[in-house]
Amino acid sequence: MMIFGFLVMGILAYRTYTASMPMPDKVVSESGQTLFTGADITRGQELFQSRGLMQYGSILGHGAYLGPDYTAEYLRMATDDVSNQLRAQGVADTHDRLVTEFRTNRYNANTKTLVFTDRQAEAFDHIQNYYATYFGEDSTKYGLKPKFITDKTQIRDLTAFYAWTAWAAAAERPGHKYSYTNNWPAETRVDNGPTAALIVWSGLSLIALLGGIGIMFAVYGRWSQNVGWHSAEASNLSFRQPGEVSLTSAQRACIWIFAVVSVLFLAQTVLGGAVEHYRADLSTFFGLDLARVLPYNLARTWHVQLSLFWTAAAFLAGGIFLVPFIAGREPKRQGLLTYVLLGAVAAVVFGSMICEALSIYGVIPQGGLLSQQWAYLDLPRLWQILLVVGLFVWIAIIWRGMRARLKGESKMNMPWMFFFAGLAIPAFYAVGLLAGSDTHFSVADFWRFWVVHLWVEDFLELFTTVMVAYIFVLLGVVRERIALGVIFLDVILYSAGGVIGTMHHLYFSGTPVEHMALGAFFSAGEVIPLTFLTVEAWAFLQLGARQQSGDAKPFPHRWAVMFLVAVGF
Repeated sequence: MMIFGFLVMGILAYRTYTASMPMPDKVVSESGQTLFTGADITRGQELFQSRGLMQYGSILGHGAYLGPDYTAEYLRMATDDVSNQLRAQGVADTHDRLVTEFRTNRYNANTKTLVFTDRQAEAFDHIQNYYATYFGEDSTKYGLKPKFITDKTQIRDLTAFYAWTAWAAAAERPGHKYSYTNNWPAETRVDNGPTAALIVWSGLSLIALLGGIGIMFAVYGRWSQNVGWHSAEASNLSFRQPGEVSLTSAQRACIWIFAVVSVLFLAQTVLGGAVEHYRADLSTFFGLDLARVLPYNLARTWHVQLSLFWTAAAFLAGGIFLVPFIAGREPKRQGLLTYVLLGAVAAVVFGSMICEALSIYGVIPQGGLLSQQWAYLDLPRLWQILLVVGLFVWIAIIWRGMRARLKGESKMNMPWMFFFAGLAIPAFYAVGLLAGSDTHFSVADFWRFWVVHLWVEDFLELFTTVMVAYIFVLLGVVRERIALGVIFLDVILYSAGGVIGTMHHLYFSGTPVEHMALGAFFSAGEVIPLTFLTVEAWAFLQLGARQQSGDAKPFPHRWAVMFLVAVGF
């Protein structure tokens, strides 16, 4: 299933590069005036990222949603402007003329030239003036820094970027009756409405969801003793309490990483409070003009980044902590390497946060190694590269600790499963490097969501499953054969929906319709492994309860298992 999933993703990657909304070399008016170029669009895109506007508003539906969706806003303002021009020319009912003017695709693929009507060109100038006023206002009433963007060239580039996405949202894809964005946004002025494909695949996705859950429970009910957690083959055990277990130097170093995780989690929570307060009151924070120091886009950037940092750090520590139990020994200086990794994590966290602040404030220029990037991959390219290096250093530490144990093991056994699941973490995070700040929006979105979706929702979950399975094997609760069965079943379930289901993020990103179709159908199946994990988490709890019966000592991992149950639900 995983091979099939990535084969399909490879085909979709090819289609993303070859059939997404086109980037023109230049945009001209009917009278021949050059309005802006492809380079202007790219600079506007880079500015949009570096100033944190994707963590304020959104573009093509992707972003923070406090501010406007700039694609939808530009399209609305452009249609209003053109409508006013038509009325001034004596046209009473402008709807049909608007639909024709905006849905007609005037892009020439041979010359890579996009033609705006003269009315659309005039609207572009008017909207450019609007954004100059909006972003240049000496006020924090929008939750942004005062005089946020005042450079006229930057305003022009930013407006060009918005205009390009708005054109793709209305212009019909060649050979079809829907736009490059599958008729998103639902702008009635240009007759953007649900497409037939959207309705059909939405229905099929619901069928896949309900049918898949039914099949999963049928299989589980019939063969749960072969594939699920159970203790039929295990004798009653007396669990050692956590305080009775001696720790290695690397495991003690992990305690500091867990402490850092707690601090990062607390900081994220505090920032989250500020972020949510902005939604209730844009202008003040309990009487303080917070936006002058911590504007919304900076607060949300840090909030999102910290959530990824503490999650990743927790996985790093969890992996290193388990290795000595798996290997039965710990190499020399493993603790020192763990402290080095902790220092590297701290450098990436604080270095990237400082650069993000300087980028949003306009101190760091757009498009460089130190400027902010796409939402969820906000950390500047330099720190992104260093984080990838750090993750591979982590897997090297894991390999170093397990090397002796791996030599005598089959590639299909638990130690190798643990290592392979860990290796997927740096490997799939590194895919995000393909989404540069100057990459075509649709292409960048494709690779960006390999990190946001595949990395977070699939491979981190898979590593969690392997870690939990190994913990129960080490505790003696289940045999390794049972744990391997659960892991392989989870791999199949994740692969069935999670891999191709990544495309549900690209419904309206300017990609071909098959991204929406396959994304809708397969992403519905993502609920199936989550349902399975919930059932299995409950089985964990029951298993622990059975194992402690007759023992005076309590089952020490009850609340850890209850946490898994809560997360599953």
